[in-house]
Amino acid sequence: MKPLSLLLAAVFLSASAALAQQTPAPKAPATKAPAAKTTPSTTRTTASSTASAVERDLRIFSDWVSDNVTRVADDIARETPRVTEEFDRQSKRIDKAVDSLTVEGKREYDIQKKRYGSWQSRQDSLDRAARTPETAQQSQNKLLGENASISRARATELPDLYSRFIEATRTQRRQWTAADWSNASAVLGRLNARYEQVREQLPLEERVRIRSWQGEFRTLEKARDVKGVMAE
Repeated sequence: MKPLSLLLAAVFLSASAALAQQTPAPKAPATKAPAAKTTPSTTRTTASSTASAVERDLRIFSDWVSDNVTRVADDIARETPRVTEEFDRQSKRIDKAVDSLTVEGKREYDIQKKRYGSWQSRQDSLDRAARTPETAQQSQNKLLGENASISRARATELPDLYSRFIEATRTQRRQWTAADWSNASAVLGRLNARYEQVREQLPLEERVRIRSWQGEFRTLEKARDVKGVMAE
């Protein structure tokens, strides 16, 4: 009996060992990585970055508006479509982040848009005027006044007419088109023709003043022509 019991024990131990080898070891529970948290400091950093970018865009926009609205009308007339396109591009960029601007920044943005709007209205008015040229009489009325009659002007009236003419030229010339300059030159031609008829009736000092005004107009006219050539 004893050998038989030993044989059974050996068989039992062998079967237990085989079963242990076939049973997989239990796996340890997987450890999840902690989810990334959005902290208040991260939100503040993003908002600050956006605000800084739009404020930089506003500074660029303000400088650009100031540069363009102060330019001479003749210099910029042919560039108006490009200027309008650039305004739209810059303003749309700022509009996307306008809420990030400070109260002062929003006020500055509104001011610059209104400046540009006023300039654009003035350009549109000049363009319409250029498409509808003034008559010679209208130009003369604008430069000398409604009641001026050059062909019948007395010698003593000519200094005042020349004075009005050159003052109007100084004031208005930055908005003049090529047609305006041509009309003004024609008005001066009529004044000069009348002056030649009556100049002997004027004292020397008045003749010197008139000659000075005649020369000033031609100088301004030539300066305008030179500027136009350089712009091209």
